[in-house]
Amino acid sequence: MTTNDEGAGQPARKIRADAQRNEQALLAAAAAVFVTSGVEAPVRDIAAAAGVGMGTIYRHFPTRADLVVAVYRHQVEACAEAGPVLLAKSGSPHAALGQWVNLFVDFLVTKHGLAAVLQPGSVGFDALHAYFLDRLVPVCAQLLAAAAQAGEISADIDAYELMRGIGNLCVGGDLDPRYDARRMVKLLIAGLLQVRSA
Repeated sequence: MTTNDEGAGQPARKIRADAQRNEQALLAAAAAVFVTSGVEAPVRDIAAAAGVGMGTIYRHFPTRADLVVAVYRHQVEACAEAGPVLLAKSGSPHAALGQWVNLFVDFLVTKHGLAAVLQPGSVGFDALHAYFLDRLVPVCAQLLAAAAQAGEISADIDAYELMRGIGNLCVGGDLDPRYDARRMVKLLIAGLLQVRSA
């Protein structure tokens, strides 16, 4: 009992920091495994990819739905945070938009199969969809506004409509080997660019 009480403050902080790192590694590994194997991938595959034991996964995420939701939220946050960074680093706002859309497509691919775990219309699904819109539509709108202000695209492009269109281009892309959703999305974004008169 004495051993557990001694130094309780400091080791607890280390455990929390380790747990945080483990959770981030798990989420990144799960996202990668979901892309290649779907959300029904064996937990042992995710554990192996993350370099942790299966017990660690179950401690963080007691059910598959918990894991899928956490990956979904993690991917949304990564996509949301990338927008301003890409805008600051890219050669042009349109280039930043294209790079961000690539990340958005990656996210759409990762979340494929979410409906198998959470049914549309359920409280969890509705809450995630609202979270997705609240976080990503403003980021897309910021990128579009910057590109419009730079004269690269028309100012009347709506972020929600664009994201919905991209989503529609990605639907079923993995089921048809003759269809390349990424190529179609790339053509869509290229088509936004206005031709400047000489």
